[in-house]
Amino acid sequence: MHHDMGGKMVPFAGFEMPVQFEGINIEHETVRLKLGVFDVSHMGEFWVEGPNAGELVQRLTTNDISVLYDGKIQYTCFPNGKGGIVDDLLVYRFNAEKYLLVVNAANIDKDWAWVNENNHKGAILENASDATSQLAVQGPLALEAMQKLTDTPITDMEYYTFKMLTFAGIENVLLSTTGYTGAGGCEIYFRNEDSEKIYKAVLEAGAEFGIKPIGLAARDTLRLEMGFCLYGNDINDSTSPLEAGLGWITKFTDGNNFVDREVMEALKVNGLSKMLKAFEMEKGIPRQHYEICAEDGRQIGEVTSGTMSPMLKKGIGMGYIDKDFSKIGTQIFIKVREKLMPATVVKLPFYKG
Repeated sequence: MHHDMGGKMVPFAGFEMPVQFEGINIEHETVRLKLGVFDVSHMGEFWVEGPNAGELVQRLTTNDISVLYDGKIQYTCFPNGKGGIVDDLLVYRFNAEKYLLVVNAANIDKDWAWVNENNHKGAILENASDATSQLAVQGPLALEAMQKLTDTPITDMEYYTFKMLTFAGIENVLLSTTGYTGAGGCEIYFRNEDSEKIYKAVLEAGAEFGIKPIGLAARDTLRLEMGFCLYGNDINDSTSPLEAGLGWITKFTDGNNFVDREVMEALKVNGLSKMLKAFEMEKGIPRQHYEICAEDGRQIGEVTSGTMSPMLKKGIGMGYIDKDFSKIGTQIFIKVREKLMPATVVKLPFYKG
């Protein structure tokens, strides 16, 4: 189907994926203003079940799952025991003894090994990644369009919740109000054998609203306009959640004795030497690994993600910066082909909508 719709295919995390169809800017704007559909079947899905499921998930993740209720989702990360991050992920709570973990495609094997390595009390684990397909229908018109495919009310669903429902005539489909674009919409999980039927139904239901298939490239520009971290760029095994601005998913609540809690508490007390910050440029486009400098040319950081914002028409990026230069409004410089280009530290998200 990707080939038939003109998808330009590239290898990604062991899959052949469409990087774009019509073009990055038109696809990006379609999601911001209408709706688009991403095939994100490459993502990983782990089931954690049994009497000790909750205890394992709580121990493995920095956020506090005790606040979850049935049908609620939480963004979180796996700390690696050394102050870094194994991966960032979503936790879906079905009940006190059943959770779904949705992880990044490139980290499936690493994450699966990490979860098993820490499963000391016999939670029941299943890696359903290879059997599960997923579509992300994103944009302000997404839920209205998808409502045509189910009798279960979805247009009034709260952000970061999910329902099991009959969708496009297929039973037991999981629909969640999540996504990686900041444009609203949903993510839909189903069995591989139902994927073609559901993909076609989604495109048909969205046709009157202007739906388009969207590739990986626009997924990246959309997430960057929101300041969402990308594993491998903005976070990795050597960056802490606190440095990455993910203190809001690192909860030091009573009973939340996650891996690395002591390391994170020490970081919080002693202060951080570098911080992931967002910046805008008036001219030039920042790219990953470009140097971030002070006015005198001294390097004070490195760009982790950068692009030309399709909505703002200016260069935007994120990077780790020495804390002395991390305050909002601070002028910094990005080294573009040996030339220092001025930039300003800004508050996220870049795109306010």
